Amino acid sequence: MELRHLLYFQAVAEELNYRKAASRLFISQPGLSRQIKSLEDELGVQLLERDQTGVELTPTGVFFKGEVDFLLNHIESTKNQLKAIASGKVGELRIGFLGSASNRVLPELLKKLNDNYPLISTSLEELSNSIQVEMIQKDKLDLGFVRLASVPEDLEMRPVFRDSFSLVVPENHPVQLADFHSVSQFQDESFILFSSDYSNYYYDQIMGICRDAGFIPNIRHKSVHALTIFRLVENGLGVAIVPTSLKEGYDLKVRFMEIPGIPQFTELSVIWKPKNRNPTLSRVISLV
Repeated sequence: MELRHLLYFQAVAEELNYRKAASRLFISQPGLSRQIKSLEDELGVQLLERDQTGVELTPTGVFFKGEVDFLLNHIESTKNQLKAIASGKVGELRIGFLGSASNRVLPELLKKLNDNYPLISTSLEELSNSIQVEMIQKDKLDLGFVRLASVPEDLEMRPVFRDSFSLVVPENHPVQLADFHSVSQFQDESFILFSSDYSNYYYDQIMGICRDAGFIPNIRHKSVHALTIFRLVENGLGVAIVPTSLKEGYDLKVRFMEIPGIPQFTELSVIWKPKNRNPTLSRVISLV
């Protein structure tokens, strides 16, 4: 088995079409078919099912694709690491984060990183909780900032910031902070919430706040982006419940009112894979 066999299989598994895969690889279709057959013979399993309608992965093919993706990504990561070292950098750290982490936690970490390890560069991506978990498991990210109750056993999680919840209303809303004592005052309003795709755990907390106040919210809109939610509130399309720290960094015609007397809070946590072999990761964990 050679590296090219893995590249050929990955292309066919992604395209599910021999003609398209062969074109992508700049080889002939019959040649590609022979290489895949040779790979299957060596492994002693069938990876692909072929018929007149197309190509499908077998159960063994689905598993093998995950392993191939991991191996090829690790090779690419190693190449990038070598380039970083050769250019005088110690290396690169790939960080995923939720938008709320960019207000306080992430800037503080990057400042510490720059002060302590100025030769470590960073690549930052704003991603949902679930995608961060998946990418860290596949070694496509080194560090993630999430709002989750738990993570898979192969990952570590450590809370880094605890936050309260606030109600977000249009700037001209008649209920002022001095008059605000419970979210039940807004039970007849439309609500704009973070989607459960953002975090199931977080979504359940919001619903719990409303249930404890004696009502089920009328949810008119959902989004995974804070700015979208605030724009909708600004335009009078409803009110929202969000982490209080999200009030920083936006210049919009909305008002934040911290919700008093509730047991719920939200935690931002950092997650990573202990078996990740990026040498920069252990240095950064200590800073976090």
